[in-house]
Amino acid sequence: MDCAEEEVDFNWEEYLEETGATAAPHTSFKHVELSLQSSFQPGMKLEVANKGSLDTYWVATITTTCGQLLLLRYCGYGDDRKADFWCDVMTAELHPVGWCAQNNKTLQPPEAIKEKYSDWAEFLIKELTGSRTAPANLLEGPLRGKNTVDLIVVGCILEVRDAFEPSVYWAAQVQHNVGGRLCLSYVGLNDPTYYMWMFYLDTRLRPLGWAKENNLSMKPPTDLCGLRSSSEWTEALDQTTAEALNSSLPLEVFKDHADIHTHSFRAGMKLEMVSPVEPFHILPVSVTKIYNEYYFQITVDDLTAEATPTSVVCHADSPGILPIQWCLKNGVGLERPRGFESQDFDWADYLKHTGTEAAPDVCFPNASQSRGFCKDMWLEAVNPLQPAELCVARITQVKGRLLWLKLEGLTKPLPDCIVDVESMNIFPVGWCEANCYPLTHLQKTVCLPQKKIAVVQPEKQMAPSQPPDAPFDLCPSIPMDTGLVNGKYCCSQLFINHRCFSGPYLNKGRIAELPKAVGPGKCAVVLKEILTMLINSAYKPGRVLRELQMVEDPQWNCHEETLKAKYKGKSYRSTMRIVRTADQVSEFCRRVCERLQCCPNLFGPTCVSDKCPENCSSQTKTKYTYYKKRKVGRPSLGENAQDGDMTKPARRRKKRKAIFVQKKRRSSIVGYHTTESPQDSDYYYDDEDFEEWGSENSSNSLREETSAHSVQDAPRRGRPPRRAALQRRATHPITSDRSSPRRTTRSVSYSQNQTANHTNTKTESFEEEDRLVLERNPLEWSVSDVVDFITSTDCASLAKIFQEQDIDGQALLLLTLPTVQECMDLKLGPAIKLCHQIERVKVAFYSQYAN
Repeated sequence: MDCAEEEVDFNWEEYLEETGATAAPHTSFKHVELSLQSSFQPGMKLEVANKGSLDTYWVATITTTCGQLLLLRYCGYGDDRKADFWCDVMTAELHPVGWCAQNNKTLQPPEAIKEKYSDWAEFLIKELTGSRTAPANLLEGPLRGKNTVDLIVVGCILEVRDAFEPSVYWAAQVQHNVGGRLCLSYVGLNDPTYYMWMFYLDTRLRPLGWAKENNLSMKPPTDLCGLRSSSEWTEALDQTTAEALNSSLPLEVFKDHADIHTHSFRAGMKLEMVSPVEPFHILPVSVTKIYNEYYFQITVDDLTAEATPTSVVCHADSPGILPIQWCLKNGVGLERPRGFESQDFDWADYLKHTGTEAAPDVCFPNASQSRGFCKDMWLEAVNPLQPAELCVARITQVKGRLLWLKLEGLTKPLPDCIVDVESMNIFPVGWCEANCYPLTHLQKTVCLPQKKIAVVQPEKQMAPSQPPDAPFDLCPSIPMDTGLVNGKYCCSQLFINHRCFSGPYLNKGRIAELPKAVGPGKCAVVLKEILTMLINSAYKPGRVLRELQMVEDPQWNCHEETLKAKYKGKSYRSTMRIVRTADQVSEFCRRVCERLQCCPNLFGPTCVSDKCPENCSSQTKTKYTYYKKRKVGRPSLGENAQDGDMTKPARRRKKRKAIFVQKKRRSSIVGYHTTESPQDSDYYYDDEDFEEWGSENSSNSLREETSAHSVQDAPRRGRPPRRAALQRRATHPITSDRSSPRRTTRSVSYSQNQTANHTNTKTESFEEEDRLVLERNPLEWSVSDVVDFITSTDCASLAKIFQEQDIDGQALLLLTLPTVQECMDLKLGPAIKLCHQIERVKVAFYSQYAN
């Protein structure tokens, strides 16, 4: 066995399920929660058209937001919620307060409250005083209805506080916006080397013009100012500022920025802090400068003579600052200062040696807050050494408000990274996928037998420069993004054509809810995704899983994938071989459709717009099913069946019995167990089913399965139908032969007038008026025929369900009590009532057409 790490498509849901791991709760990521909020806030006022009066408007208050939907209440209703109404920002006629006055429109209260106040003008003045109006640019124009994060577009200009001087700002331009995580470049220095990443809620970010309004300096970054001349910096700033004034960033972007609190630090105080350069350990640090009541400077302690100070600007709520003895109290190692001679670091000795004081605990609010994070939870985190990279991360320990993260998938492993619980560099699982950003994930170790490796084709292994006859490595490492691999192993979009016939297994209503297309991408990934959708759209997902296992061709280039389904609270999984190459996708899709007895164009590379090439909508619903190939109810006794040889039908029955049992054995091989009854999982109206009505000396296992059937299903499997038997009695006298251990099959009884073992005398009391006489074979009924029949019964109220679920005659005959209850969401009473009518059709079918 040769083992190697392989790039695999990473799916958080599958990984967490397979490993039993837990994802960190989404509510623990405060900055992400804020980024998902609407730009509109409860309490905002706006003007909206009156519902009952044309061309009149009234002021309304936003009470709740849900995406681009707003719940509004007209001013004047107070706390009365009965008139609250929802509206869509993108379609409703909404305007900022003052719009009516500017456009000569009538401002008039709704009729229901018109008499509530005598002076509405005075009421409005009181109501609007001190309130916030909805911004005009969010109600009209290109920014209409957008969330806060979406207001930040590429090219926007912000001001960034200097990393070393809190009173200095410089303009920066947005290069990328990934779910609120911004890639910024300093104006005048558009070099990717100096790009920086910040979350839009970072307190270092301010709107353009902030520095000027607050009498702060606009200077190039302290550590980068030498890269350009003073005139170049100034020219770039003037040009960018002039352009940005025409499309300024809305101030709503900054509405959720946290206020900076005043601090209590003094110069010379000592504390502990996560290393600002390499956040893998905690160091002793000192407060070296107080800028003002909000900002102070911290410098890493270094006692060496040639030390270069490592300093950072902090405020009272800066992440990673801790009181002394914090590491000791939490069992965490504290790095000794460089140049400190003693091997054992002790804070008391150190403070005495340096003649300094410790920062009091009052300087560190919320020092023990954990925000719901726990050990072994999983999340996504920024690589501190490569800020553009986000990695799968596991929490290895939680101490107070600090997390230790193990970053997975890195080519060069790093020590556990230390972050604060309120860090804006950590994200919930699925955040990268939701924002279409690459995630560095775990490498999967696979072990391949050499006999399988040996059949790998040479062209996959050789570099383009190698000659055709050059030897190739049996254990290659091929990057998945090479052109050769992408061209061969990737497919274009696969379409789900909702209008095509969905067959007996798939619920047409659920199919209609699926997306129109999946892909493009790797063949196996796209096919697995679309097959999972089909499985979850089935009446019985377990049955579809079993059918899909039969789709196989030895000539296909396949690999195994695990497909999963849930049904009635139980999980099922099955391994299926899925094609890997683009040239086999079309045939694979066709074979799957064939197996599921649906239209060949239900899904695949062909997009069906209005009319299916198969014309499946106008065909009978039995076109793609078992009945197309076999004739129902006709005993296959061979050419000698008419010679009166009575031993051959008995042998035929034994053979059919063996086939039936073999089918059961095959289904039991599948590596999962379902709760489906036999008729749900394997029953079809094929020859064996119509002819083999059962045997009194059948095996115990088969008898147990049959006994589990519902009353409605019993005639179908255990004995001839009561009413059909009564009709038989009218033309063929029935005698009881108790010495015979076997009851002859129904088909032989019909064709050759054999005796059967029937002792149920209750059939003699059958009411003639309940007997149904069919004018046409129900196997040929269309959906409208089924609807007409149901409408004519006492279950007429259920006819709409048959129309919606596209149930034709064949599907009607397959319905059982459990199926009716589940797929039609009926209670037991109506379900039994409906099954009685279906049973009437079945009995009439057996007596009139099954022979």
